[in-house]
Amino acid sequence: MKNIFFTLLILLSLTACNNDDNNNGSTNPVDQLPPATQTGENTFGCLLDGEVFIPRGGTNPLDCTYQFLNNEYYFGVQGNKRNTNNDLIRIGIVTEGIQLSENETYNLSSNDFGNASGVYFFNTSLNYTSQTYTGELTITKLDTDNQIVSGTFWFDVQDNDGVVHQIREGRFDMQYTQ
Repeated sequence: MKNIFFTLLILLSLTACNNDDNNNGSTNPVDQLPPATQTGENTFGCLLDGEVFIPRGGTNPLDCTYQFLNNEYYFGVQGNKRNTNNDLIRIGIVTEGIQLSENETYNLSSNDFGNASGVYFFNTSLNYTSQTYTGELTITKLDTDNQIVSGTFWFDVQDNDGVVHQIREGRFDMQYTQ
């Protein structure tokens, strides 16, 4: 009787365990991104050329600001991480001179005043979206009382070597500083 009990206990414990609680065992990269929340969870993630990009480690892996300076609004959100070769990778969104609104979509086309742009940084190479390589940012939540901004994004950007990087399924839910 003891042997049957221990065998059942072992079988039960083996079937109840899941080593991959974050994505329910899914191999789909989108399922490995943080959920699209709107409560200021301080999350950021996207697919970079089909691979999961989630900020981690190092100094200040996440940052978000939304400021009113000199009668103009400025927004920036970014995530950083180092790859297996210790290269610094940063992905972000910036706007200059644009007051954000909830449920609005912004074209990521140019790093000029009055526009929004996607940012891709690799080691020392800083690249922005352009008129040729564009994208979109959608603000899904903007709570100025609690300083929470959430959104989704995608964009293409060409690096200094001429390689076009695809940033897809981007999402963030951040508490911002002013």
